[in-house]
Amino acid sequence: MIHQNGKQKLNRRSPHRTALLRNQVIHLITYGTLVTTKARVKEVQRFAEKLVTIARVGNEFNARRRALSMLPYKQEALLKLFNEIAPRYLNRPGGYTRTIPMGRRATDTAVIARLEWVD
Repeated sequence: MIHQNGKQKLNRRSPHRTALLRNQVIHLITYGTLVTTKARVKEVQRFAEKLVTIARVGNEFNARRRALSMLPYKQEALLKLFNEIAPRYLNRPGGYTRTIPMGRRATDTAVIARLEWVD
């Protein structure tokens, strides 16, 4: 039983799942949109919104350290998060991203969705 566990496993072991989510958040930050399966979008959305909440504080040492520990791969993505994305949401209490359903994939009929930043 998986009671009181908020995360989905996505059919991966923990290190692979962490790396997958980090890479997809980097893609979302870099390009502004992400198209993947609905289950992955929901997990990436949780991860990205936590990062934006941390980055909204501003260019403080502790906020940068926390964000870097969650997203250690790309400094460019962190710079864009702190300089461009987080300042847009200073007056917004949450809900920085939106999910748009895009139907089913033709090959395996997986439910596809697009994740993008709210303007």
